[in-house]
Amino acid sequence: MNGAVESLAPPPPRNSILDRIVGQWRHNPKLELWLAWGAIVVFYNIFGIVFFVMSRTQPPPQPWWELVRIGQWFNDNHLGVLAGFGIIFLIAGFTTPANALIAYSMRRMSVSPAFAYSYLAIYSLAAVPGMLLTCIVLSVGAMRPDRDLSQISLLYDFGFMAFGGTMGIFLIGSVVWAVAILIDKNRVLPKWFAYLNICNAMTEVVIAPTWIFKSGPFAWNGVIAFYINMVVFVIYTSAFITLLRKMIVEEDLSAGPIRD
Repeated sequence: MNGAVESLAPPPPRNSILDRIVGQWRHNPKLELWLAWGAIVVFYNIFGIVFFVMSRTQPPPQPWWELVRIGQWFNDNHLGVLAGFGIIFLIAGFTTPANALIAYSMRRMSVSPAFAYSYLAIYSLAAVPGMLLTCIVLSVGAMRPDRDLSQISLLYDFGFMAFGGTMGIFLIGSVVWAVAILIDKNRVLPKWFAYLNICNAMTEVVIAPTWIFKSGPFAWNGVIAFYINMVVFVIYTSAFITLLRKMIVEEDLSAGPIRD
């Protein structure tokens, strides 16, 4: 009798890593939010490796270099530019779930849906002037380093000015997110982060003179236009990744779907 009962008893649950992953995939109501957050982490880590290590386009080289030195830069970084930016082209789509998660944070706020939709509209285009255009132009230069040096110089200037000089679109996005946080009554994100958004927006203002200066603090590799801006950007990016994770952890989905 005991043997028969034992034979009918359900098998003990399996607790392998694969089983836990499958369980989370099937039953975690926040799965989409975590996937979007993970996409942000993956993207920014790969972005940093590609731009700072592989392609060596950050920190930017000198804007006042002569034609021969510019040609030498493309020769020295030929493989890194092509391989690194090839990776960027593969993962550029990771910016989409990242933008969606930020828009989701605004939809959870007590503000008009126009804030989230405006942010999505702005950032659906932002990656083109802010990243992809630079990658395409510099890849064209690196693909044929034996090209005429005047053409190489044109691609060099085009690529680096496109990266730094088109940041106005990010300024508007940061202001939209900041205003949404400041007038929100649900306290989805802390008010201090709104002011950090404004600081980030101001960095897009001081980088605008890169269209004018070839040397000094406002050149594309200057102390203000690049180094100070980069410090603010790293702090800002680390903050919003941390705050979005905290938002997901504390998110109460019992309120049901978001309605317009």
